[in-house]
Amino acid sequence: MKERGVRKRLIGVVVGNSMDKTAVVSVGRLKKHKAYKKYVREQKKYMAHDPYNKCQIGDKVRLIETRPMSKTKRWQVTEILETANQ
Repeated sequence: MKERGVRKRLIGVVVGNSMDKTAVVSVGRLKKHKAYKKYVREQKKYMAHDPYNKCQIGDKVRLIETRPMSKTKRWQVTEILETANQ
């Protein structure tokens, strides 16, 4: 299969899965503060397409950028890296 350009990839943790075929994924990163030069932990939530509803809360997943699926959904879950310990 041919790739359509370079797509962004992210790794995050599933924090919500109550919607059909959608998972809410929290992605954290470290950002350096401009004035204090200290690293601050930031996080952002992404709505991701989960076509088979496999994601559970606490799973570590890999996301890939995709075409807009809805008003807020622009990412898709490609694989589950770690499952939640429940």
